[in-house]
Amino acid sequence: MGDLDRILSVVSEARRRLVRVGVVLAAIFGFLILFELVPIRLAIFGVAVPLAYPWPSPFYNVTAQVFRAMTVWMLPPNVSLLNVGVADSIVAQMEIGFLLTLIVGMPWIVHEAGAFLVPALRQNERGLLRQVGIPASILFAIGTALGLFLLTPFTFRLLFYYVAAMNLAPVLGVQSFVTFALLYSLAFGVVFELPVFLYALTRLGVVRAAAWRKHWRGAVIGALVFGMVVTPDNSGITMLLIALPMFGLYLGGAYFAVRWERRRETSGRRTTAAGAG
Repeated sequence: MGDLDRILSVVSEARRRLVRVGVVLAAIFGFLILFELVPIRLAIFGVAVPLAYPWPSPFYNVTAQVFRAMTVWMLPPNVSLLNVGVADSIVAQMEIGFLLTLIVGMPWIVHEAGAFLVPALRQNERGLLRQVGIPASILFAIGTALGLFLLTPFTFRLLFYYVAAMNLAPVLGVQSFVTFALLYSLAFGVVFELPVFLYALTRLGVVRAAAWRKHWRGAVIGALVFGMVVTPDNSGITMLLIALPMFGLYLGGAYFAVRWERRRETSGRRTTAAGAG
């Protein structure tokens, strides 16, 4: 097979994988914007179990339900949301739908990306891909959930203390609210990928584990800079809300990298000793 044939084969396989990912994500997104979840309670063995069933509803859909829940758990009760632009409500639903689609579809994305890369990887790289794929998806979901349910609500409440101190009306545009809440929460999802990134680089032999411990001061500065970039205020508190977990995750990734490297070195010494004997 010539070089051109190999390139065309890779392009064809990439296109096939992208189509498969696109079909699944489109189905998830379509469900989120075209259906609502109607809550019901079913008696199972005498216990009322809360469940929900989908029902077609292009206006009050799953994204609208999520938006209403976000306003309840994220904003102080006295804050009013305004639909400033004509299409702000539509854009808000689309943004929520995109993020939920990304979270729900992340395992499938990881699976397809891994299936595409596996033929070009060495045996140890294939094992690494299988090992970190599921943890990476779980960590992303955990980080995003923490951002949505804990840190973003705290940030909004903190910022509106400044509004109350200046005797201003607690009003917020709906698109500004959704964009900030989703991007801020998504930043936590990305931050939670840091341990996997460090561990993978050490497993691939790109960075020695000792380098992570040696450059921990640079990690502190990097975490503070990242926290400053993604936070909207200059109080320093919200910056630390991202920087501190980020540095903790850095230490966790460095620990697992050091642990794996030591285990490999111990295994190598045992193999050498067995061969010598």
